[in-house]
Amino acid sequence: MLKLERQNLNDRAYTAIKHGLISGDFKPGQTFVIRALAETFGISTTPIREALQRLVAERILDIQHNRSIAVPFLSIASFIELSRIRCAVEGLAGELAAKFFNEQDLDNLREDVLGMDAAITADDRKRYLALNEHFHFQIYERAGAPILLNMIKDLWGRFGPYMNYLMETDAYFPQANDQHRQILAALEHRTETLVRAFIVEDISKAGDVLSRRLLAKQTNSTAAQ
Repeated sequence: MLKLERQNLNDRAYTAIKHGLISGDFKPGQTFVIRALAETFGISTTPIREALQRLVAERILDIQHNRSIAVPFLSIASFIELSRIRCAVEGLAGELAAKFFNEQDLDNLREDVLGMDAAITADDRKRYLALNEHFHFQIYERAGAPILLNMIKDLWGRFGPYMNYLMETDAYFPQANDQHRQILAALEHRTETLVRAFIVEDISKAGDVLSRRLLAKQTNSTAAQ
């Protein structure tokens, strides 16, 4: 019984940290302080340590030279590769999901789109990120493809910390919801191929902006050395 309880704590810690990565709660390069995380979650350090090691094994987190665990910095090439893979798997999930959407599902997405519009108007970028995540995963969870869904969660675990950089881009933020409206319209019309196309467009546009942002940050960092 104790082993089951311990395993449950390990799983809960893993899920919480991974969701924090997906949601952009952690930033690129951020080092994890095990004791601080344990205090945040109200558990001992052992489940936190094991959850972090599990994320390292999945190559979502990195071990540094001093043995600390941190959110990795991605190279431009790795980031572009990640964006291309996201286009493939998330586009497929959207196409598969389209046939399963009912009116209540569509209402939930409409609510997210309106919420994102309101977040843009209020310049509430943290709120926008939360609704963006909710919007996308409502779609992917309806695909009926659990293996694919887990792949998407792993990809978002790598990509999520960089969404903070995207939200810093003033030229992008006002139009960040445009593709979501197109995705919603395609789902309303059950046009599976367009759902895929607009999801790919959404990821590609964000990826292009982020690639330029990352390149600028790397250039500035090199110049400052």
